[in-house]
Amino acid sequence: MSHTSYRISTRVLPGSKVEVSAPGLKEGDQVEVIVVVPACQEERQSMSDLVRSLPAGPRSGSSWSDIERALQTT
Repeated sequence: MSHTSYRISTRVLPGSKVEVSAPGLKEGDQVEVIVVVPACQEERQSMSDLVRSLPAGPRSGSSWSDIERALQTT
């Protein structure tokens, strides 16, 4: 007996429900579903949240030569 596998990522829906759609399956087929929750789920943040989280101070040199000079001294 051969096995066909589908790897599908989805989000948990309201009510802790998970919905899976696989066009290759026929109505009435028996399937086994395994749910894997990643051990480390990074919380995504918006770009503006990222910028706000940076320490205060200049982000860049005032000129390209300032940036090159800073790169050479590090």
